[in-house]
Amino acid sequence: DDEVIGCGGTLALHREQGDPVTVVIAFDGALGGDPARRRREALAGGAHLGLAEYRFLDYPEGHEPSDGELAGPTRALAELIEREAPRVVYAPWRGEQHVDHRVLSRAVAGALDLARFRGEVGWYEVWTPLAAACVVDVTRVWPAKLAALREHASQLAASDLERLTTELAAHRG
Repeated sequence: DDEVIGCGGTLALHREQGDPVTVVIAFDGALGGDPARRRREALAGGAHLGLAEYRFLDYPEGHEPSDGELAGPTRALAELIEREAPRVVYAPWRGEQHVDHRVLSRAVAGALDLARFRGEVGWYEVWTPLAAACVVDVTRVWPAKLAALREHASQLAASDLERLTTELAAHRG
């Protein structure tokens, strides 16, 4: 659900203008329920946003890996960046308080360096506010973003993600 919360509206706008989008789900989701169910929810949510290309890396979540432990996933992300050759990469910003978001930010930053990526990088907030350098108006695709979020039933049982996401967007807007 993090990609929907963080940059789902922006991804939907990319798809509307015909841009190819590949969503990379780095973690297995096991701490939030059955990984197979979480995968189905991600795909169903993405469909509302016009997203169909997903890569699931299935790294274990919920811990802060050492630099050595993070080296393999960082190389794998760099290889994916080289293979896909995106013009833009979106990832959670390094100041996110959630451990998985922080770890992913570290890995993506390292992967961008390894791949010598020269495109645009959009670091986004999920739950920890970021001093925005850019705000994207997603009003037009907001209903699709909320519909995508509602597909994550396993996570909605534990938290009112729709309300929290809406409140963060209202604060940002």
